[in-house]
Amino acid sequence: MQVKLLTVLIGAAFASAAHAVVTDAMIQSEATAKGEVLTWGINTQGQRYSPLKQVNTATVGKLVPAWAFSFGGEKQRGQESQPLIHDGRMFVTASYSRLFALDAATGRKLWKYEHRLPEGIMPCCDVVNRGAALYDNLVIFATLDAQLVALDQKTGDLVWKEKIDDYAAGYSATAAPIVANGLVLTGVSGGEFGVVGRVEARNAKTGHLVWTRPTVEGHMGYAYDADGNRKDNGVSGTPNKSWPGDLWKTGGAATWLGGTYDPKTGLAYFGTGNPAPWNSHLRKGDNLFSCSTVAIDVKTGQIKWHYQNTPNDGWDFDGVNEFVTFEMDGRRVGGKADRNGFFYVNDAVTGQLLNAFPFVRKVTWASSIDLKTGKPNFVAENRPGDPTGAGDGKKGSTIFAAPSFLGGKNQMPMAYSPDTRLFYVPANEWGMDIWNEPVTYKKGAAYLGAGFTIKPTNDDHIGALRAVDPKSGKIVWEVKNNAPLWGGVLTTGGNLVFWGTPEGHLKAADAKTGKVLWQFQTGSGVVAPPVTWLHGGEQYVSVVSGWGGAVPLWGGEVAKKVNFLEQGGMVWVFKLPKAISSAKGSGAKVAQAN
Repeated sequence: MQVKLLTVLIGAAFASAAHAVVTDAMIQSEATAKGEVLTWGINTQGQRYSPLKQVNTATVGKLVPAWAFSFGGEKQRGQESQPLIHDGRMFVTASYSRLFALDAATGRKLWKYEHRLPEGIMPCCDVVNRGAALYDNLVIFATLDAQLVALDQKTGDLVWKEKIDDYAAGYSATAAPIVANGLVLTGVSGGEFGVVGRVEARNAKTGHLVWTRPTVEGHMGYAYDADGNRKDNGVSGTPNKSWPGDLWKTGGAATWLGGTYDPKTGLAYFGTGNPAPWNSHLRKGDNLFSCSTVAIDVKTGQIKWHYQNTPNDGWDFDGVNEFVTFEMDGRRVGGKADRNGFFYVNDAVTGQLLNAFPFVRKVTWASSIDLKTGKPNFVAENRPGDPTGAGDGKKGSTIFAAPSFLGGKNQMPMAYSPDTRLFYVPANEWGMDIWNEPVTYKKGAAYLGAGFTIKPTNDDHIGALRAVDPKSGKIVWEVKNNAPLWGGVLTTGGNLVFWGTPEGHLKAADAKTGKVLWQFQTGSGVVAPPVTWLHGGEQYVSVVSGWGGAVPLWGGEVAKKVNFLEQGGMVWVFKLPKAISSAKGSGAKVAQAN
């Protein structure tokens, strides 16, 4: 009996040791170099860069499928998830608030969690989910009914669940959380329903709320002690300074894409969405902190700086796009490709604007960005007209604006390579006819005050993957695409850039030249970012495939152009054949093997 008991205890201890819990040190120690993907963005700075180089410009042409996994059922729709890889497991979310744990080497399903969604959820832009976060022994993700769920990584058992907000008021959640110093940071979705945007920090192990920071000026932030007692943590901005009347109470500025975190600055960076309603004539003023980047001290929940990309937004140019930090000229800076068509470089510590330039070919709402003041030089006649000045008061004058409200770049995250010092931006060229209408707020109802029709601006393409130099502002190369790009980008130490297209292809190009070296047809549109990892000495590349998202729902003439695309729900995984991968990424050895 003693021998048997000892054997059981040793086995349990070995199993515990074999499953390494995820720590802050692991998340911030460039775990990607060891072949894992522990956070959305590949690293918390959001660079989407992996130093792995076994798959490189010389070997990528030999990539073959290793396995594929179907999400199954009738719950297809848009699949925008970025997988996470830890301890031989893949954790990947799917449409309708589902999460799967898979064997990362074989694709075998280990467990599935399917969140029970209530009737009446109101997601703006499809039933998507963009991914999860890992911490300790937990995998944490947000749901369409605005809840945050933490599951045991090994079993899928529910550990804790917390309500973010009221889905009946238009709140939802689709972004991947991020973890910083033991806190899980989340935003909210629902800007088209007059919600109030905010960032929340919770104890990642317990789910207990630590602080909240509203992203609409005039709202109070709060801090919470270990017993859940609340105290005021300061008002965001100055009440009524940039909002007229009571419109700040339903001001939008949703933080629906989630954020990034830089341990070198101690700041989390969240982009904020459009102010509500879309009709800018109702809300004279800059409408802080909408269409902005806000830098928040993770320890205190205080906004340390903000930069507003589109003051008094009148085109639905959400500023939620990710703020990606990197080194430039010896200082810590961040890059952001905004919905409004301009690429911005800000000092990551102070927010000072260092550079701003268009990354799309056609921008009509502003002629340029003043680098001294940080303000856009508006083109006044290209703002939708005030409906109260119209003859019947029902519709303001229609104007053509570019980019369209779906943006020069939308939810699809870009990548930055410290090797080439270039950003790889999935850009779109399209415009819209847009006009304003009268509107009043009603809880749970759409709160727009505008109408629109999206149109392509070119005959031969809408999307274009562009290599952008953040210092010079030059587009170094581009690969055009017929349909709009809606999936993210990955770049690697193998001098490669990976991205997907709505037509179904996962592609790889030379990061320096843009020459396409490999592509694979996944069977449905790719609207998710690829990842890469190392397992058993072999490098794997993966992407989620499944057409959907905002384009077929809101795309107007563009939606009609791509209505032939098929829905789906799959994880595809690729690797090199054994003989090639054993060459360890050496171009010379691979050439000899061939």
